[in-house]
Amino acid sequence: MDDIPHDRRYRPEDRIMQGVIPYLSLAGKAGEAADFYMKAFDARDIGRMETPGQPGHYMHLQVEINGGALMLTDHVGEGSPDGSPFARGHLQLVVPDGKAWFDRAVAAGCTVAVPYGRQPWGDDWGMVKDPFGILWAVLTPDPALWDKGA
Repeated sequence: MDDIPHDRRYRPEDRIMQGVIPYLSLAGKAGEAADFYMKAFDARDIGRMETPGQPGHYMHLQVEINGGALMLTDHVGEGSPDGSPFARGHLQLVVPDGKAWFDRAVAAGCTVAVPYGRQPWGDDWGMVKDPFGILWAVLTPDPALWDKGA
C-alpha cells in the first residue's frame, strides 16, 4: 500500500459515504472489532490508519457493512463517555435475508439479546450484542412491504 498516495489510500466509493455514519471509539479494540465485524456481518475492510508510533492502535479504521460505512477509532479523548458506545441505542441492519445475517452474527460470537422472529408490527426482527457491548438489530421488512415497493 506504500505506493498508493496517502489521500487515496483510504477513500471508499462515494455511495458508502452517504447518510449518517456511526463513528465508534473502542479504546484499543477498534482493530479487533473490525475483524469481528468481517466475520459476523460480512464487513469489508476499507482502510486502517495506525496511530504513529503505536503499532496495532488505530486513529481511524473504516469498514463497509451492508452498503454503508462504519468508522472506528482507538482514540478516547477528553469527555469521552465510559461504558457502551450505545448505552441507549443500537445499530440497525435492514436486509432481505435477516435470519441468515442473525445466525452468522451468533455463530461469530454475538449473544442473542432478542430472538429473531416475526414481530407484532409485521417485520422479522431480532437483536444481538457483540463482544464489544454494542447492540445490533437485524430486520427484514414484511414481504408485503417489499412487494408494494414501500
